[in-house]
Amino acid sequence: MLYHIAESEIERFIEEDLPYGDLTTSLLGIGSLPGEIIFSSRENTVLCCTEEAARVLERCGASVKSCIKSGSSVSAGVTILSASGSAEALHGGWKVALNLLEYASGIATRTAEIVSLVKEINPHIAVVTTRKSFPGTKKVALKAIMAGGALPHRLGLSESILVFRQHTEFLGGVERFLGSITALKARAPEHKIIVEAESAEDALKAAMAGVDVVQTDKISPAELALLVPEIRKKTPSVKISAAGGINKSNAADYAKSGVDIIVLSSVYFGKPSDIGVAIYPV
Repeated sequence: MLYHIAESEIERFIEEDLPYGDLTTSLLGIGSLPGEIIFSSRENTVLCCTEEAARVLERCGASVKSCIKSGSSVSAGVTILSASGSAEALHGGWKVALNLLEYASGIATRTAEIVSLVKEINPHIAVVTTRKSFPGTKKVALKAIMAGGALPHRLGLSESILVFRQHTEFLGGVERFLGSITALKARAPEHKIIVEAESAEDALKAAMAGVDVVQTDKISPAELALLVPEIRKKTPSVKISAAGGINKSNAADYAKSGVDIIVLSSVYFGKPSDIGVAIYPV
């Protein structure tokens, strides 16, 4: 189920673009004239943040007439969102709404493409995304990846345990840390313990130590294809995730390796969806 972004965020989006009113519309004297705005797809797109774009228009004084929900797949030429109101309201919300739609839908579309690609190979594989979204955009970015069929890898540092080499260096090294897994589980019995491994050797050691998830970092699909069966044979309950440089071009190879989870950031970065806008007087 997709969530709605808080009203305070909607107000912040508008404030960034409309801090003191619309100077152009005001000077032209057209602000009170009635009109309509229509957002439509120019390409195959998985939509996201249509609800937030509609709320932007409403906050600016327009009345929403139609809105297709986030997560919907549409082809070119489909009306995504429409509203009526004064020219002042329509021009005030136009670009904020469009930017939300294009950027969020771009992320959702890229995500859906990768999810579809890997699930054709393994229907049970999970696709999750990292904390590497651009600062200030996390709520939009996470809604977008969920609209595309993925889930967040970590919402932040406060709700998950993921141990990197950068942590274990403060503990005397990986070997010493792995000896403390049982104690760590006792301290946080409701949490899964995820440990990142940068080599096949360290991944196997982590699995044997009793971690819940071994996250392999930048280990090639070919090497994983050998490693995964070995971990499964020795520790069948341990889940295996692949991370590091995974994108549309290589996601299928990682799925074929047999891992349970694919962790990626690439969907956050790329071309926005192409969405057209028409504003006209009534």
